[in-house]
Amino acid sequence: MKSFVTNWLSGLAMGVLASATITVQAATDQVIRVGVTSGPHAQIFEQARRVFERDNPGYKVKIIEFNDYIQPNAALDAGELDANSYQHRPFLNAQIKARGYKLYAEGKTMIGPMAIYSRKYRKLDDVPVGAKIGIPNDPANESRVLLLLQKQGIIKLREGIDPLTGTNATPIDITENPKKWKFVEIDAAQLPRTLDDLDASAINADYASKAGFNPARDSLLVESGDSPYACLIAVRDKDRAQPWLGKLVQAYQSPEVKRYIETEFKGGILAAW
Repeated sequence: MKSFVTNWLSGLAMGVLASATITVQAATDQVIRVGVTSGPHAQIFEQARRVFERDNPGYKVKIIEFNDYIQPNAALDAGELDANSYQHRPFLNAQIKARGYKLYAEGKTMIGPMAIYSRKYRKLDDVPVGAKIGIPNDPANESRVLLLLQKQGIIKLREGIDPLTGTNATPIDITENPKKWKFVEIDAAQLPRTLDDLDASAINADYASKAGFNPARDSLLVESGDSPYACLIAVRDKDRAQPWLGKLVQAYQSPEVKRYIETEFKGGILAAW
């Protein structure tokens, strides 16, 4: 009986010790807080999270979703996030210039093609003279739309516009506008709701996706795959040498994530690497 009790207590102690070891080990996992906008960015980063955690024991990723383009950088700069994944370099550069953020970005992730949609017209050529066109009201994406229209030959902008250096275009930079389109600046998240009231609107891919649009299928005009507006993973400047950053980029750029993008979005979102 004494031997049985002794063995039982010994086994119990070993079990408690093992459980405590597992708990301590779990408690030592480094948690990386990543901000994303809801929609495609959140969906794709969930796939990247799985690859990252699988390939990098000791790390966990907590994904935090936002519903606008301003808060993810504000939260990152304030230290409430360790990284974010939702923006292209022209937008980041514009935010740094306007708000003084000390942020750094690397690792191309996805291109969400900017596109122009309409409920009233089926072709861009059908949009009439004097039409009202909704465009995003943030400097980087507003400029992105105007550059897209210039590339299509619809308008002409003054020389010197360079979104990569933060020199963005606004409607006052239009030097030629033969169709006399009127550009209505609206918060990007609200643009899908304007399609019943305006002749057409330029909508970012993540907001278009949430509204049920696929730019490859439903748009009047869509960016090409060589767009300079590839999205990136951003961190605070002081964290650029963190060992997990390169691992996070590598996980995002994995074959598994690329297959997911191609299968899930069918051309509505493009892998940028």
